[in-house]
Amino acid sequence: MTDRRNRDDIFEVVVETPKGSHSKLKFEPDRSAFRLSRVLPAGMAFPFDFGFLPGTKAEDGDPLDVLVLLDAPVPTGCIVETRLVGVLEVEQRETDGTVLRNDRLIGVAVESTTKDGLRDLADIDRTLLDEIEAFFDQYNRLEGKEFRVLHRRGAAAASGIARRAGGALAAST
Repeated sequence: MTDRRNRDDIFEVVVETPKGSHSKLKFEPDRSAFRLSRVLPAGMAFPFDFGFLPGTKAEDGDPLDVLVLLDAPVPTGCIVETRLVGVLEVEQRETDGTVLRNDRLIGVAVESTTKDGLRDLADIDRTLLDEIEAFFDQYNRLEGKEFRVLHRRGAAAASGIARRAGGALAAST
């Protein structure tokens, strides 16, 4: 398990959509509830828990997105202490032609036992990273958007993005 004494790279992530879900959920802060955003087509599901860093704001107006690698899915709304290991720096073309950054942070849940050894994006199998990118590409294509990965960057870049956007470090436990 992760050494809890070094907490400067651990953030609290709120899970919106659990691993394996065919339904994309989105938190609506003004209603303090989750709304069904869309249903994925047959054969397509979220590869890992997907959520956000509360208190942050990305260029698309939503909180920063985080894909959390964990041994098993957790329920929607669950707060997961997550060590950021990397980021997919992404450019996204919206259906109206607007191009914006919509990076995807990648983290490992502190409580993970099978993925605890992952400390940086370079530790993640390249094939798995390719599959994660392919998921997000197809997910966006189905909405009529273009998705283009500009760079894959490691833990330091991911933590820097989170801090600059106002992400709160996890409290000591």
